[in-house]
Amino acid sequence: MSNQRNGLKFHVATIGKTVGIKGEMKFHIKSDFEDQFFNGSSFLTDKGQKLTLEFVNEDASKIQILGVSAIEDAKKYTNVKLYSTEEETRENCQLEDGQYFWFDLIGCEVYEDGLLLGVVDEIERFSIDDYFSIKTDSALISKGESKGFLIPYVDRYVVSIDIEDKRIELKDALELLQSS
Repeated sequence: MSNQRNGLKFHVATIGKTVGIKGEMKFHIKSDFEDQFFNGSSFLTDKGQKLTLEFVNEDASKIQILGVSAIEDAKKYTNVKLYSTEEETRENCQLEDGQYFWFDLIGCEVYEDGLLLGVVDEIERFSIDDYFSIKTDSALISKGESKGFLIPYVDRYVVSIDIEDKRIELKDALELLQSS
């Protein structure tokens, strides 16, 4: 998710090309929680429109927009981005223990053994794995370290996460930074 906050919108999906003749379209989810996409869910578009999903088929990554039943009408929505707010996401998505919204992780300071490594500036998904994209602390950059690096978001590296204090404790991350 984008790192915009406080009622601003998050890019959660992009509508792809049409599939079939009845207005169905490919659907590319850009969010960490797919359960916000359901029949009847509504989103704002990058063109300022509000649209409602009439039909969602997550297995086939297809949607149909309410009121769009012809391929010619559906083509107008190709590459349109869908947005949600932080409040809507919290309302529509249920977290399990140990899960966090990406927008809560963005902005967290990242430490290893008391050393500030940097700040999470984005979450990246490569294949099925998530990575913290970390903007390296200026003190480490001045010592010749790279301006940014990636850390896999897995137990191997993540010791603890404290959303309230915006702090993430890592292990073996400094080694990844130094080899970046």
